[in-house]
Amino acid sequence: MSRSTLLRLAVVLVAILLCVLLAAFVYNLPYVQEKIGWRISVLRAEIKYAFNPPGEVVFTPNPTIAAMVEATLSAYTPTVTRTPSPTSTPGHTATSTITPSPTYTPTPIPAKVELDNIRHEYQKYNNCGPANLSMALSFWDWEGDQRDTAAFLKPIQDDKNVMPYEMAAYVEEETSLNVFVRVGGDIDLIKRFLAAGFPILVEKGFDVPGKDWMGHYQLITGYDDERERFTAQDSYQGGPNLPLPYDQLEEYWRHFNYLYLVIYPPERESEVLSLLGPHVDETYNYQYAAQLASDEIFTLSGRAKFFAWFNRGSNLVSLKDFAGAASAYGEAFNLYPSLDLEIRPYRLMWYQTGPYWAYYYTGRYQDVINLANNTLYYTVDKPILEESFYWRALAKEALGDVAGAIEDLREALVHHPDWIPALEQLERMGASS
Repeated sequence: MSRSTLLRLAVVLVAILLCVLLAAFVYNLPYVQEKIGWRISVLRAEIKYAFNPPGEVVFTPNPTIAAMVEATLSAYTPTVTRTPSPTSTPGHTATSTITPSPTYTPTPIPAKVELDNIRHEYQKYNNCGPANLSMALSFWDWEGDQRDTAAFLKPIQDDKNVMPYEMAAYVEEETSLNVFVRVGGDIDLIKRFLAAGFPILVEKGFDVPGKDWMGHYQLITGYDDERERFTAQDSYQGGPNLPLPYDQLEEYWRHFNYLYLVIYPPERESEVLSLLGPHVDETYNYQYAAQLASDEIFTLSGRAKFFAWFNRGSNLVSLKDFAGAASAYGEAFNLYPSLDLEIRPYRLMWYQTGPYWAYYYTGRYQDVINLANNTLYYTVDKPILEESFYWRALAKEALGDVAGAIEDLREALVHHPDWIPALEQLERMGASS
């Protein structure tokens, strides 16, 4: 081959390389990602799901390990004779029964309320949390938009979820406002807050035609008792002032333990405390929600019962009753295969970490790893969920695989740069990020 031919070949190869680098640079520009990147991600997911339907993947807790852990815990727990109650709840009974509050007559509220001064935003790709938080803040004359909240909440666009505690952290650290995050909410509570002039941000389930179940935030800004419906500011498809029937909200709100955020200026804190009542106390709030979930277990069936069991587990995790939580999650996961494929919430572990807590703190490390593997490799188009990498890392370390744990923690930081939990664990293990 002549020298001139080699030179031309080298020029062509360099040109191709430069084109590839330029294409990669352009593709990663925020504007291009906003317009095209999400379409490629959706297409990739559709292809993967066509060959490996995620709804068919079932996580089964290891019954042998569960029995061994339960036996070990029982051996260290003093035996207490209990008198059965006709209304005793299923599952673990370590959490005390709630003493009902005295009956009171609530202050009458209007039959209809509509709050305005909300700046509606349609969410960008994977931007449900940032968009809804931005709308909620706009009511209090905050001047940013979802780009500002997203920069704090999810610096990587592919991040599939923003946790409620992350949204609360943004409010507390980046604005002059305050926030409460609570569970176990109900229709009347939302109406009382709206009547007092406070929009409510809820986390709920969402059945998307052709895309299956997913989690969704929604800002509630009004209600109408005559029509039995709320007004929601929906960032996804519904748009501004979406009518939302009371029973529909209740059905899908259950999927996330009836979780809600109330944002308010500091000078109005006394009003918020009065509206929350005993739920100001987090322990009471989780006890109440755990009892609510237990009551629903007896009255519901199908997917609703699955979520009731899951909610009980989540509340017991918050109360640090990890054995009881593991038992409740086990009931939920055992019920999951009986659900019709088209309604299975296979994305649930994108949004929830309670089972990881429960299994890890009861020594069921292999269950943590198996659940994380299912979540990372079967329910998402590519493994990018930092929480699953984090908990798999801790479980690997507990089983002696320190190198694997460090690798997973570093992978978590790829998908959530500067994420403090992963950084702290790496520092504890004496490893660099």
